[in-house]
Amino acid sequence: MTENTIDPNAAAPNGPAFSIQKIYVKDLSFEAPGVPETFAFEGGYKPNVGLELNTSNRLIKDDSYEVSLNLTVTAKDGETTLFLAEVKQCGIFLVQNMEENAQRHTLGSFCPSILFPYARQVISEVIANGGFPQLLLAHINFEQLFQAQEERRNAEAAGTDAPAADLPTH
Repeated sequence: MTENTIDPNAAAPNGPAFSIQKIYVKDLSFEAPGVPETFAFEGGYKPNVGLELNTSNRLIKDDSYEVSLNLTVTAKDGETTLFLAEVKQCGIFLVQNMEENAQRHTLGSFCPSILFPYARQVISEVIANGGFPQLLLAHINFEQLFQAQEERRNAEAAGTDAPAADLPTH
């Protein structure tokens, strides 16, 4: 009697394949320049919180790509910076046998969507560990951001202007 086993993660030969190889924090920074004086929170704690987001990817070898999601969160009370938290959350992803558009979509939208919950948790924990109230970042629609980036890219290639996309606010 022979045993047939099927690996559910195995792709058909020469067919498209995707897998997560590793997820990790590559860089992390936290600054609270006015501590301990900023803990007084005269009039309550109502900071203006700003978020900067950046994604990038690079081929490591063969079909393995490092995708980076960079988040910078800045909280200010007027002109006073309460804290600045930055994380570079990365992952190594295997992307095989995909046409160029599908590969660009996978690396530019799907992979950052996978990395975001990890980056969100790191940001939340480092801010709380810095003595500030926990901050939970709202969900980010990476598909919408990717589509806006593609529209800008196509407009640049055609020599026209494309509308700028804003981060969705929820």
